[in-house]
Amino acid sequence: MEPCLRSSSLHGAAPGRVVLPERLDELPEDDPKAERARRDLRRVHRAMRSLSIMQRAIDSLALNTPPRRILELGAGDGSLLLRLCRSKHRAWPGVELTLLDRQDLLTPAMRAQFGALGWEAEALCTDALEWATSARNECYDLCITTLFLHHFQTDALTLLLAAVAARAPAFIACEPCRNRTSRIGSHLLGLLGVNDVTREDGVTSVAAGFLDHELSSLWPRAPSWQLNEYFAWPFTHCFVARRSSENNSDGIP
Repeated sequence: MEPCLRSSSLHGAAPGRVVLPERLDELPEDDPKAERARRDLRRVHRAMRSLSIMQRAIDSLALNTPPRRILELGAGDGSLLLRLCRSKHRAWPGVELTLLDRQDLLTPAMRAQFGALGWEAEALCTDALEWATSARNECYDLCITTLFLHHFQTDALTLLLAAVAARAPAFIACEPCRNRTSRIGSHLLGLLGVNDVTREDGVTSVAAGFLDHELSSLWPRAPSWQLNEYFAWPFTHCFVARRSSENNSDGIP
């Protein structure tokens, strides 16, 4: 894995995390502003280079075999995962996807697009913390998330990460980086043509983002885990965790 970069030293000191409610999370699923904001997120992901950052993080895992079961936390409508599917479906055939979100935003048309590429996508409509504390014992080969972990306060985030570590041997999170560059960028989201919900939530998201080894410090402490945490240009804080193969008793890649 690539070495960690001290994003605070590269981009100036930053205040501690401030986690506040985001407007999109409080709007009804069918609210026109919510529907527009979800479409806006696709533009935001492209501006943040989320797909290429995720692909690079996946490559750093050096998985022994292709994953067969993938879980995405806070998956939304699955559009970013579909882009990943288009780039990986030949190397990773027959993947079973679980898209966890409080709202079931996986449309039949989106499910069909996954199916056309040989991946089976199903929605798991539940709260992430309820999932973390439930008796569910499903295991996954890979868990990923983008722009999701920053919604949680430290105690809840610690609980969620422990549940991920118990159910998947590999995890990738792409979150807002809480540095000066990202703070400036969050105030310029209007240049992408996004609506007021997205503009406001962008600023809130960066204030709740991460720096340095903040996620590593919350991950369950065990010598079996290899952790890496780094700044990914232009605005992303990336966290990658993989269980060492010699300590992997589940036979998962």
